[in-house]
Amino acid sequence: MGYYDDHYPRRKNKKSSWLLPLITGLVLGAFLFALVLPSLVNNGLLPYEVIVGEKQAVESDQNVNEGNISSNLQNVQVEVSSTITEIVADVSPAVVGVVNIQSQSLWDQEQYGEQGTGSGVIYKIDGDTAYIVTNHHVIQGADQIEVNLSNEENVEATLIGSDMYTDLAVIEMDASYAEKAIELGVSEGVHVGEPAIAIGNPLGMYLSGSVTQGIISGKQRAIPQDFNGDGRADWQSEVIQTDAAINPGNSGGALLNMKGQLIGINSMKIAESSVEGIGFAIPIDDAIPIIEELEQTGEVTRPFLGVEAYSLQDVAQVEWERSLNLPPEVEQGIYIRSVEPLSPADKGGLQAYDVITELDGEPVGDIVDLRKHLYERKTVGEALTIIFYRDGQRQETSVELTTLSY
Repeated sequence: MGYYDDHYPRRKNKKSSWLLPLITGLVLGAFLFALVLPSLVNNGLLPYEVIVGEKQAVESDQNVNEGNISSNLQNVQVEVSSTITEIVADVSPAVVGVVNIQSQSLWDQEQYGEQGTGSGVIYKIDGDTAYIVTNHHVIQGADQIEVNLSNEENVEATLIGSDMYTDLAVIEMDASYAEKAIELGVSEGVHVGEPAIAIGNPLGMYLSGSVTQGIISGKQRAIPQDFNGDGRADWQSEVIQTDAAINPGNSGGALLNMKGQLIGINSMKIAESSVEGIGFAIPIDDAIPIIEELEQTGEVTRPFLGVEAYSLQDVAQVEWERSLNLPPEVEQGIYIRSVEPLSPADKGGLQAYDVITELDGEPVGDIVDLRKHLYERKTVGEALTIIFYRDGQRQETSVELTTLSY
């Protein structure tokens, strides 16, 4: 006996009911697209351009054959100008090469030959004369001096005066050859870490107008100078320290700030295998008075004290009490290593290991303070009041400054 459920009839298979319409729709759509597309293209009704591959190749060949390459290419313009390139372009005509020419005797005949090259900076044009500052060691011993301009033209120059202690010299040439003078800046306002640009002629005329960039690494660096080669410092040069590459030939070149102003005259470089990236420049604030005096008199006259002195910071703290016997209240000053016989210091009773703490009532912190006081505030023949300590005792003396003899 069979059982039938009248409420739930058996379902039929409907799988084939949707497949046939789908296939039919796809075929019809492709047919219509192929039929309508050419009409849309010809009438420009599409939002984009459709190009058949064969036609594209033919048109491309036609463009090349007709020399119409620019229709398929785009010009790319790259802006390479920067503050540094603008500064260099503006300042370079004022930075020159300086050639030291000396006479030599060869088989009873006098000949002239190049003994060295350096750099220089045109800092003033006055009437028919252009004035150039360079380093003393660049022109030292020269019988003739030539200036190599930025256009590679050589011009004869004349020495006005030079100063061994600051390593500065002033030369002059015909102003008709000078394109421009550099703008002077202020070195006192320079900050450690700010960018700096050095322009000069490393390796002489082979690399004239070379530019290096760096930062200001330090200010008021006191560098000992030994002029007579006896192993003892004859001078303390106050310099700006930079990591901009300064090599032989850069001497006398320009150290610039980011306004293109002259803030220093490149002077020397520590050339040791263990030390790299340390260059020095004479601060322009210190150079200007020397330059002006060289212009006027051809030499520099300085008050002379007659001591070899160093900052207390150069002495270990333990030696302050052991060797110098300084009381606790003395925290800064300069100690005297030696006194030159018959000098103002010797006549005033100063001795080795005395520690100077005041000049004319003003505190002295280091050798830079001593030099500034002597050469910026005092003149030859003036009296100088000195407060110093000897064996822990505070003492006072007065000396009459004389002329520094070279």
